[in-house]
Amino acid sequence: MNRKPVKTVRPDAKGRIALGVLAKDVSSFVIIQGENNSLILMPFVEIPDREKWLFQNKNALVSLEAGLEDSVAGRTHDMGSFQQYLEEEID
Repeated sequence: MNRKPVKTVRPDAKGRIALGVLAKDVSSFVIIQGENNSLILMPFVEIPDREKWLFQNKNALVSLEAGLEDSVAGRTHDMGSFQQYLEEEID
């Protein structure tokens, strides 16, 4: 793996570092201690609990990804109205 420095940061008096735009859309980091005491930050993004099932169900995730690819490629067709499946009218 070819790694290059991205940014130089200095810790403040409490040992904190600011990552600025490097932490955009990241909710947490896992720190991995590498060779020669290097630190590797692995960014994480949390998802709502109600969506966790999708990432735990490989078949559902594969199906969703295939459907998204089909949609992007234009491999979809109009199935008409789903009105008949509604239990009540929506104004």
